[in-house]
Amino acid sequence: MRLPARSTHKLPVVIGTCVCYNHLTGGERTFHIDVNSAFLSWEAVYRLTHKGGRQDLREIASAVGGDITRRHGIILAKSIPAKKYGIVTGEALWEARRKCPTLTLVPPNYGLYEQCSAALMNILREYSDVVEPYSIDEAFVDMSATCHLFGTPKETARLIKNRIRDELGFTVNVGISVNRLLAKMASDFSKPDQVHTLYPEEIPHKLWPLPVSDLFFAGPAATRKLFSVGIRTIGDLGAAEPTWLKSLLKKQGELLYGFAHGTDLSPLLTQPQTNKGYGNSTTTPFDIRDTETAARVLLALSETVGSRLRADNVQAGLLSITIRYTDLSQVSRQKQLYAAPHLTAELCQAARALFLELWNGEPIRHLGVHTGKITGNTTGRQLNLFQETDYEKLADLDRSVDTLRNRFGTDAVMRAVFLNQPIDHMSGGITREKMSVDYDKAEIL
Repeated sequence: MRLPARSTHKLPVVIGTCVCYNHLTGGERTFHIDVNSAFLSWEAVYRLTHKGGRQDLREIASAVGGDITRRHGIILAKSIPAKKYGIVTGEALWEARRKCPTLTLVPPNYGLYEQCSAALMNILREYSDVVEPYSIDEAFVDMSATCHLFGTPKETARLIKNRIRDELGFTVNVGISVNRLLAKMASDFSKPDQVHTLYPEEIPHKLWPLPVSDLFFAGPAATRKLFSVGIRTIGDLGAAEPTWLKSLLKKQGELLYGFAHGTDLSPLLTQPQTNKGYGNSTTTPFDIRDTETAARVLLALSETVGSRLRADNVQAGLLSITIRYTDLSQVSRQKQLYAAPHLTAELCQAARALFLELWNGEPIRHLGVHTGKITGNTTGRQLNLFQETDYEKLADLDRSVDTLRNRFGTDAVMRAVFLNQPIDHMSGGITREKMSVDYDKAEIL
């Protein structure tokens, strides 16, 4: 299908802190598509259609969760019946089991989820040339130029929603409005498999009665502060004095006040924004009690962070490490990096130095390596009169290792220090056990 040229959007008229949109005369049409219980839905559909499953996980108290034996034991997604037990995303598996002893748990399969996400985005791109993937299971779609080809906004949204359900087997919610904020808020109304609108004139009766905690970007800390001063609904927030809110929450207060009135001037982004930082962390399956083991974990994390920096052809000017102890207390420290490196050896050296400064000797359950002050890669390097390391040789080594791993797989090259060790030589992020599931060994209901 050949899409017509994208229309020129009418700019909103800004009056004080409020924004007025003329959406009824053919202005902005923003859809927000959100998969209902994404990981669980995708797992349910795959088991039913490809693995001979007879029980739909979406219809029973079930959840997708990490491996408790590796201390990755949290709820990643839950079914609507599980939600009735008070189970929430992010809580520990033992806590979820306490709330619902009969809870059915299945392991995550990120490889499958990436395929499902790609299929979703491919369908959305058939309806508009402006699609912004917002996460693996949600996206914004600018329908301003193409909505008229399919009907009214609601008709078009139902067409997209039903096609996803019929062709891919899972359901989505679609929110419709004049900007990203209101469309996202609309898609969070009643679920599943629904289409909702939230236009500016609908804000007083659809948005303002909701708890202030439901407002996008109103995190737990901000919500507690707002509750403490008597602001409990989004309407209360919208009626507050902006200057007073700014004194209470600083810049976030100003932002939330605008959100309460539907103000959002951020454009849809069809290309991902440039990373401001690269990092990785891992929860180890055992407590770390010595510097040698910690150094090995930091090397594994530096391997993954360095490979990402080199893949994007950028360098880091800042490095930080995070230590989380077994009592869940957390500390971190950062340092400037000389010559803004992207070499694994330099990143690891800096991480180990920070670790020795920071560690208090207590058992560790989680380590992280993060970088900042990202700049474009340069071929030159600031010289040091006392430099003995051949950085050019190290750079060649890293590039060769990256090439081999990209071509033959992550395990094609491994440092000897990781042989016969319980630590993955490319630790952090989505670990390999989460990328696939051996369904021959898994229990299929």
